[in-house]
Amino acid sequence: MSDKKFNAFEMAQAQFDKVAELIGLDSGTREFLRNPMREYHFSIPVKMDDGTVKVFRGFRVQHNDARGPGKGGIRFHPQETIDTVKALATWMTWKCAVVDIPLGGSKGGVICDPHNLSLKEQEQICRGWVRQIAKDVGPVRDVPAPDVMTNAQHMLWMLDEFETIHGGKYPGIITGKPVGMGGSLGRTEATGYGVIFTLREALKEMNINPDTTTASFQGFGNVAQYAIELYLRLGGKVICVSSWDQEDQTSYTFRRLSGIDLKQLLSITNRFGGIDKVKAKELGYEVLPGEAWIEQEVDILLPCALENQITGENVNKIKKSVKIIAEGANGPTTPEADKIIHERKIFNIPDFLANAGGVTCSYFEQVQSNMNYYWEKDEVLGKLDVKMTAAFLAVSELARKKNLYMRDAAYVISIGRVAQACKDRGWV
Repeated sequence: MSDKKFNAFEMAQAQFDKVAELIGLDSGTREFLRNPMREYHFSIPVKMDDGTVKVFRGFRVQHNDARGPGKGGIRFHPQETIDTVKALATWMTWKCAVVDIPLGGSKGGVICDPHNLSLKEQEQICRGWVRQIAKDVGPVRDVPAPDVMTNAQHMLWMLDEFETIHGGKYPGIITGKPVGMGGSLGRTEATGYGVIFTLREALKEMNINPDTTTASFQGFGNVAQYAIELYLRLGGKVICVSSWDQEDQTSYTFRRLSGIDLKQLLSITNRFGGIDKVKAKELGYEVLPGEAWIEQEVDILLPCALENQITGENVNKIKKSVKIIAEGANGPTTPEADKIIHERKIFNIPDFLANAGGVTCSYFEQVQSNMNYYWEKDEVLGKLDVKMTAAFLAVSELARKKNLYMRDAAYVISIGRVAQACKDRGWV
């Protein structure tokens, strides 16, 4: 989001247009699906701790709900834009469809920086966001969830405000809640684990033993941390991770060629995923520039931060050793970079397939909340593994059968499912 020339929604539309042309989608359906059905912009006035009133801008975009209620996170970010939210809502539609769960795509956001806000101020933003959109979200309409810089506490404040407004108990209105307050066991691990479930299947198809592989991760937030944990359990070795430094307002790469120690790094990491540079050096890590994660001699690259990270400008820094890119983040690879990755025959697990574990487990939480019956953690993660594996195999099979790039194959499946739902409903 920091690159002003980059427009995430234009990128999402370009990806859609390419596949719409490929599958011969009619013009009416194409125009309907390339834009959101609804979008909301609103102001959230907050009385700050110093007594002043500050107005924050909030958004909710509902891209498509033909297959079920909207589903998508809420981001708190100082550089949030409506175009980013529209892109993420669009990708959520395809993500839900590719793993074949009965939900549509939505996304929300507030332009703010939680680093600089007290908990009381953050609570007021959460409650204010719900007050503005309470009539247009809900268990059978649109179900929010956490995203960048939001967490279970934020979701609980939002749930409480929604229930206060509507006068009832509606735990299914939001997911990512604390366990014990309607949250699902396994939700914290779900996105990161889902990335590795798909990576595991890709390695099987390529006849590569995981314990012979090395990997480089971009990001050290929730997604990366749990992806690293499961990848290490498969026997792989992570030689570096990148991390955002709030104090310097930049990112750094932490490298140790003998392999990182996850528990050790977590012990010097703040709640936003920022690794302490001084302590990391003391523990034997090299501290390199933020983009160095992409330049490593590894087998696997895992971008697990924000969009627009593998671009036409840096894609050629990817070493010849790289065999797989698994996209834990949303929209990390631009179309220009994608073209080169495809030409180099690097196996790409596209974002809306690789990171669909989060929304899949959110769906599980929604189901559990609505029926007021909760599953054990092993059951949740087992169901997640089944869903992610089936989705990967379907995309991979189509890619081989039709000689398609994995991203294109995933889009063919997801766009086809959503377009058919719209036609069946008589919308187009």
